[in-house]
Amino acid sequence: MSATDLLDLGGQAALITGAGQGAGRAMALTFAQHNAAVAVNDYVLERAEAVAGEIRAAGGKAVAVQADVGDLASVTAAFAAAREALGPITLLVNNAGMAGPTGGFSMDQTFWQADPAEWANYINTNLYGVMNCCYVGMPDMVAAKRGRIITVVSDAGRIGEPRLVAYSGAKAGAAGFMRSLAREAARYNVTCNNISLSSQEPATWTAEGWSEERKAEWYASDAGRDRLQRYPLKRLGKPKDVAAMALFLCSDAAEWVTGQTIPVNGGYSFTQ
Repeated sequence: MSATDLLDLGGQAALITGAGQGAGRAMALTFAQHNAAVAVNDYVLERAEAVAGEIRAAGGKAVAVQADVGDLASVTAAFAAAREALGPITLLVNNAGMAGPTGGFSMDQTFWQADPAEWANYINTNLYGVMNCCYVGMPDMVAAKRGRIITVVSDAGRIGEPRLVAYSGAKAGAAGFMRSLAREAARYNVTCNNISLSSQEPATWTAEGWSEERKAEWYASDAGRDRLQRYPLKRLGKPKDVAAMALFLCSDAAEWVTGQTIPVNGGYSFTQ
């Protein structure tokens, strides 16, 4: 890797939550390809170990760390294990989301029809999970006087989505938290930004090994065309889309970008 490459992460240690599959896995692999040591977090240790193994097989440095990000003690233990293996963590990507490790993600009911007990599934992972990881991770960055924090949020939190009210609220809360943290952290040369996503390719497509031809058939179907009406670029998001933006925001190329929410959404919604 050329020393003049602005996307070279300089051997820093990164912790990426929810990195055992999907966009998290893509970010872990991409960061490793650009000279970062990666702590691969997932609630399911086997998934994290599989991704860490991929990185090591390609010549990179990685460790798997299991944690439920909604549990502060679990997060503290994961960071401790990552530091012991890789050194101080100066890159953090809060990617774990959806309805958490044990909750179901559903759009079947309105807010007032759903069980209030379900709120915790969204809030613990998407808001408290972000706060927990930043709380435990910031001291390394303050000591190093450098750092990057990225939180993956959602257009549901930016513009609102019916039947995703609790999830939308949790993601909006995380985005606001990051903007405030950006103001506190800037004096230590730590930037804090959000990546806002819309619909992504289903994990089942990867799990079932969908070919590009099969994906093209779905996009051409009535269901596919109906799903993409609000997407000018006429496809769902791919893990590589998220990984590319995360790499940029963690690199020296983005050293003067902080407190921002950047949509990576195929044009689903625009910002002013």
